[in-house]
Amino acid sequence: MIFTAAPAWGQEATQNTSGFHPQLWLRNALQWIDSLGAVGALAFILLYIIATVAFLPGSILTLGAGVVFGVVMGSVYVFIGATIGATAAFLVGRYLARGWVAKKIAGNAKFRAIDEAVGREGLKIVLLTRLSPIFPFNLLNYAYGVTGVSLKDYFLGSVGMIPGTIMYVYIGSLAGNIATIGTDSQPDNPGVQWAIRIIGLIATVAVTIYVTKVARQALEEQVLQSTENHENKEVNN
Repeated sequence: MIFTAAPAWGQEATQNTSGFHPQLWLRNALQWIDSLGAVGALAFILLYIIATVAFLPGSILTLGAGVVFGVVMGSVYVFIGATIGATAAFLVGRYLARGWVAKKIAGNAKFRAIDEAVGREGLKIVLLTRLSPIFPFNLLNYAYGVTGVSLKDYFLGSVGMIPGTIMYVYIGSLAGNIATIGTDSQPDNPGVQWAIRIIGLIATVAVTIYVTKVARQALEEQVLQSTENHENKEVNN
């Protein structure tokens, strides 16, 4: 149940069965935002929040922020939008979808143990998974809602999105044209791409080892507690 990535680390679905093209729609929205002037920043943040909750490809927006706002302010606006959007999705997952998910996993002792482990070590796990590129950003926001991680730890763990955000906004700034964002003609920087891969690999290894360790400890504690309860019942009988 632990998935994530920085706002641009991975493409979501690009087209649904109704013929809606999210990437094209978002590029057009970026063109509109670019024409708004001073209020464009607020419109961009609101759009990022909506895109995050609605499972739209935030990578287009992250890259586009580099073109519209530049690296520094683009990174700031993406981080604000992604953090608020991720928090909104987390709350939806916790209070609107949690009951349904809980029914699906009822009786699964292993999941309960992992859920408890995440609740105890929430900040570290969220931080590590936010650094790793293998976890879908939008999906993880909802998935965390059905774990025991606190809202505070989840929110603070958002700082793990900063490295990926800055690097992808920078890559977007190289395009210089919104129309090329997310296309094969978009320029890139091999050095930055390798930096992203290295950071992602390190974070992925770290989160895998750490989560496995915490989950195993939780399972061992649960087994020990169950054994002690069983022995106490036998003694009492």
